[in-house]
Amino acid sequence: MDIADFFDTFFEEAEELLADMEQHLLEIDVDNPDSEQLDAIFRAAHSIKGGAGTFGFGVLQNTTHIMENLLDYARKGELALRADLVDTFLEAKDIMHEQLNAYRNEEEPDQETYERICQTLQQIALEEIGQSLEAPAETTSSASTPAASTEEASADGLSADEAPQANSTGQLKVALINVDDKDRLLLVEELEQLGDIESQSGDDKRYEVVLSGSVSADDIEAVMCFIIEPDQIDIQPVATGEVKADASAGQPEAKPPTEQETSAPATEQKASPPAPAKTEAGDGQAKGKAKKAASESSSIRVSVDKVDQIINLVGELIITQSMLDQTVSDLGEQSGVNSSLQSGMSLLQRNARDLQESVMSIRMIPMEFVFSRFPRVVRDTAGKLGKEIELVTEGKSTELDKSLVERITDPLTHLVRNSLDHGIEMPDVRESIGKPRTGKLTLAARHQGGNILIEVRDDGAGLDRDRLLAKAKENGLNVSDTMSDEEVYQLIFAPGFSTANEVTDVSGRGVGMDVVKRNIQGMGGRVEIQSKKGEGTVTSIVLPLTLAILDGMSIKVGGETFILPLSTVLESLQPNKDDMYAMAGDDVVLKVRDEYLPVIAIHEVMDVENAITDPTKSIAVIVQGEGRRYAMLVDELVGQQQVVVKNLEDNYRKVPGISAATILGDGSVALILDISGLHRLSRAKKEAAKPAKTQTMSFYKESEPS
Repeated sequence: MDIADFFDTFFEEAEELLADMEQHLLEIDVDNPDSEQLDAIFRAAHSIKGGAGTFGFGVLQNTTHIMENLLDYARKGELALRADLVDTFLEAKDIMHEQLNAYRNEEEPDQETYERICQTLQQIALEEIGQSLEAPAETTSSASTPAASTEEASADGLSADEAPQANSTGQLKVALINVDDKDRLLLVEELEQLGDIESQSGDDKRYEVVLSGSVSADDIEAVMCFIIEPDQIDIQPVATGEVKADASAGQPEAKPPTEQETSAPATEQKASPPAPAKTEAGDGQAKGKAKKAASESSSIRVSVDKVDQIINLVGELIITQSMLDQTVSDLGEQSGVNSSLQSGMSLLQRNARDLQESVMSIRMIPMEFVFSRFPRVVRDTAGKLGKEIELVTEGKSTELDKSLVERITDPLTHLVRNSLDHGIEMPDVRESIGKPRTGKLTLAARHQGGNILIEVRDDGAGLDRDRLLAKAKENGLNVSDTMSDEEVYQLIFAPGFSTANEVTDVSGRGVGMDVVKRNIQGMGGRVEIQSKKGEGTVTSIVLPLTLAILDGMSIKVGGETFILPLSTVLESLQPNKDDMYAMAGDDVVLKVRDEYLPVIAIHEVMDVENAITDPTKSIAVIVQGEGRRYAMLVDELVGQQQVVVKNLEDNYRKVPGISAATILGDGSVALILDISGLHRLSRAKKEAAKPAKTQTMSFYKESEPS
């Protein structure tokens, strides 16, 4: 195993520990702090310090050591928490994250920032507890951890009832329980870096090593937990009377392992490999759980690239299965097919779909991974704005594809900051109009059909329709007083549009909301706004559950087959001549229940030959894109099917009006239509063809709808 893999695992573990630390710091009640939360924050810092020392990350180790000592005083009740202290701890956590990223990129952390945060933490120690905190000595080897003195161990908060300490003999007996040969060799090698090995003996079930030195038992366990589970380690002090007996009994048996150590390639490694075991569970928490063998771990870490490769292969399998199904169907129409073959194909289809769903579920992760970032965002933004905000999250267990989770975070962050700045009023203003001083911001997620619905709700002032229209006219946008509320609210997504009276470091520059909408549309989703003046605003984001599989409606235009995303299809109908109107220019609209929808003739937009040109003989599919509805004229509805999405831009180039492609059961390629892109393409073609009027225009009524 490459040592780089061990570093990667440490970085992942440290990321999780820092995230847990931030969550607990945000949730903690400074007036009545929960001892379990304080312990969890302390354990996270302590585990990161141990791992950083193991790999020689001196700056990160020193920063966490000083913070760890302060946290120890806090959990003992000797340091009273305040909001400003929590802010400092959060800042230290951010700096530790920057240091971690620097080491991940094989760079040195910023020295000025490191010195500043250490000085700030030291100043807190001097002012609050009347003494300075010494950082551990710099590590000289990438595999060594700092040897903590007995006084340092005491400062770390390691009391006799929490973990066994080295007694007057200066020796500890470290027992490795149910550890295989490979890991045992690495652990023994790591113990050699922590002190002097006096003796070692035992077997796979229990292997004991007597270690001399000043390192504490808790530091040993923190390092060992990156390789094995906490319940596989037992550390006990060696009594004075045991020293000679252990040395004489254990020394002869120490020879074979020593020979293996000198010959095994593993001894060339200078750092212990961390296993994917979460180390935030300290002594009391880990030992209070039921003991499990390492082999019974309920989860494993797998590279996303490997998962993507499996998904692609399953997609190819589905396409192949569709081809076979089409072939069997064609054979059956010609000469009849054996019933067992048809039964086998049905079974294959069912199993292939089950396999596809199971594999796709591997990439699905809870929305909690997204929502967990926002307590900090809300806290910091509300602090800058001088507002009091309560954040509520709903549907954290709702699952979404990992790729979408990563891409939805930035748009959500901008929507949240926008609600905090423009939506929720200042505390005094809220109080004067009979609202609670504390504003409420809700993040909610839930499944809606084959999509996921994410909502950002606030109980603020709501959107002012008249103000939005006035600002739009001032900016030169083409608006009218007859626009629906939905269309007016969509104006906030126009580039450069802002109703803020002044620019702040939070918002007000008129940039961002257009990017939010564009990014959401790039994920195959849409954004909608509902608002009531004086009561609040709800911004809804509708996204597909995954970008790899699409529920689509197959349509025929001429001899071509296209796919419409099923999430955009509202209904289909046979157009009536009396319901079609020619607008000013070349635009045509279809009246559907007192609503006039722009008509998009796909055969004209996509230049398809041999298509039906008489609208009354076509089928109008009512679709929705970018908050607007359109009537798309097609020749035939083939049916609904689930398709594997193939990125057209990666494999060919970007095509206007087309979002992606798929392979059908007969082996042909079908293009997946982009609703909004088709409308823009249709308008562009009509603009280009203005001098030459089309013949079909005479078919429609010449009057405009009123």
